[in-house]
Amino acid sequence: MVIEAHCYRVILFTVIFSLVGSCATGNAATGSDSRQADKSEKGASWAERRCIRDGWQKISLDVAGRQRSLLYKGPEGKWQKGVIMVLHGGGGEAAQFCSGWRMVKPQIAFTEMALARGFAVIVLESTDDVVTDAQGRVCGKRFDFSVLERPNIDLPYIGQVLDDVIPSKRPAGSSQAVFMTGLSTGGYMTIRAATYFADRITAFAPVSAGDPYGTDPICDTSLSRRKSAKGILVDRETNAQIIEDDACEAPSYPGESAWPGADGRTKPVFKQFQDASDGIVDLSCMKKAGKMLVKEGYVDSGAYIIPASGKKDVFKHLWQDAYNEPILDFFAGEVNR
Repeated sequence: MVIEAHCYRVILFTVIFSLVGSCATGNAATGSDSRQADKSEKGASWAERRCIRDGWQKISLDVAGRQRSLLYKGPEGKWQKGVIMVLHGGGGEAAQFCSGWRMVKPQIAFTEMALARGFAVIVLESTDDVVTDAQGRVCGKRFDFSVLERPNIDLPYIGQVLDDVIPSKRPAGSSQAVFMTGLSTGGYMTIRAATYFADRITAFAPVSAGDPYGTDPICDTSLSRRKSAKGILVDRETNAQIIEDDACEAPSYPGESAWPGADGRTKPVFKQFQDASDGIVDLSCMKKAGKMLVKEGYVDSGAYIIPASGKKDVFKHLWQDAYNEPILDFFAGEVNR
């Protein structure tokens, strides 16, 4: 029954993101600054081209011989509030934070609000069929959040954004604050990256996400019909799929991978965001992540949880308008940390 329920949910999720990608209506203004677009690379997709038309820049970079890209936009003048690095969910794309169908309108509203409040925004792009699970099976389009024996694909990419892209784009006199947020597996990767680069991240806010150090992808295509982000995610302690009730509830966590050492570094504060009726990541998985973060010395600013309303629902896993202002208020309050 659990597998059947999972298949039903991932079919729905596949439909959702198919519609998001193919039925995009865009939000670009026809009067956007063409000079900004001229500085950007040509978008690879319709959605990217709409973002560029609306003043976003597509920036490509070589990371360990692999071509990576991101979308960037800054406010007018200085970055009064610093910069927010945003990570999309599994099967998604960076352009869904600046162009798209109604399912991603809350994400678009988030970046628009951030820019209006003086934050710069960088939306990172995951690889596609590069990340693999422990058995070497490709996992589709998602960030490489899990801790495995092989080298991580995305930590060097994020490190290069911190080392090169942000300093090159930051106007003189801007805030030095760097924030991170991400949805779903992008939220898992937010936790992984913010703890790996703990001394360089001011604060972070994972959305609809659990513990990257105790969760594994099983990218067996027979377990899910979703092609864009293959397979399932399983908690290491319970061996339960993260969609199951109390999937991540355990008396102890001996299967947890080692977290990065403190080394005397200042650790960023965090705030988690989730709907209690999330039909993809059970609330117990969010709570486990928070518990482990506190155990490792990270300061919890208090989770923002939308109360449960009815049965679990895959739509409640998505980014919601209700998150936008609280995330930005949280980041704004940490600018001078």
